[in-house]
Amino acid sequence: MSRILLVISLLAVVGMALSAVSLKNHYSGVKTEYCDLGDNFNCDLVNRSVYSHIGPVPVAAIGLVGYAVLFVLSRLRQRGARVLILLGALAGLAFALYLTYIEAYVLGVWCILCLGSLAAIAAITVLSAFAVRAPAPQAHPSGT
Repeated sequence: MSRILLVISLLAVVGMALSAVSLKNHYSGVKTEYCDLGDNFNCDLVNRSVYSHIGPVPVAAIGLVGYAVLFVLSRLRQRGARVLILLGALAGLAFALYLTYIEAYVLGVWCILCLGSLAAIAAITVLSAFAVRAPAPQAHPSGT
């Protein structure tokens, strides 16, 4: 597997971890100490706002599934999988930018977990663009 796909895999794991913590916080009624950093940074306000779900589905769950799909695709060798990573990452980045807009201009408060997820999906998007342009990895004649 190329190094780019390996880094994408690692970033997807980071994204899954951030999304899982956000999902836990979404359902928890307990205040998180690590995410309440004053008036401008409060994950609890973001994770429990009316913007934290689409219908009954929390956006953190959407992120968790999205990162899991990107992880699985990053482990495949086919060029088509790399194109799907790029398309999925672009969709994820667009959604993350929309949510960042909500944080900045509607809620007026930032979520560190959300910003970390934005950084992860932005990096995956850039790396996947390079991965699409790279030639497909060749299997070794020995089958490994």
